[in-house]
Amino acid sequence: MNRASKKKQDAFSLIELVIVVVIIGIIAAIAIPKMSKGSAGAAESALAGDMNLWRQAMDMYQTEHGGVYPDVTNVVNQLTQYTNSDGTVQGAKNAANGVVYGPYMRAIPPLPVGPATVKGSTAILGTAATNNGWIYDGNGNITPNTGSSTDSSGKLFNTY
Repeated sequence: MNRASKKKQDAFSLIELVIVVVIIGIIAAIAIPKMSKGSAGAAESALAGDMNLWRQAMDMYQTEHGGVYPDVTNVVNQLTQYTNSDGTVQGAKNAANGVVYGPYMRAIPPLPVGPATVKGSTAILGTAATNNGWIYDGNGNITPNTGSSTDSSGKLFNTY
């Protein structure tokens, strides 16, 4: 066997390379949409988890404060810092002064979904505003400020 024919046998043909590229393209066409749906599903799951966290924090606050929910104007401090039975916020726990309740959350979670104006926001307001991630009504109900945005199944985010 001469050298020229051996080199030709070791190389890939143009048809073989085209077939491999087509197969890789088909695999990518299948995988990329699945991955993008995965990130949307992760954000939806994060919102469901955050809503559960909010509900637990509100329920614990209400239970420890004689049936009263946090103030609309002070909800962030009342949930993330120590308070007394009246809901007065203190920087540190102090049993002698009755400051033994909370904190119920480490921090306000950023909104994981919704329009660009609210996604990632940790701000809370009593009514909807364009830059606030969360809306709190003062009665223990908090909703994401996502307007008419829906999840992948068509359910409104603000009904989670």
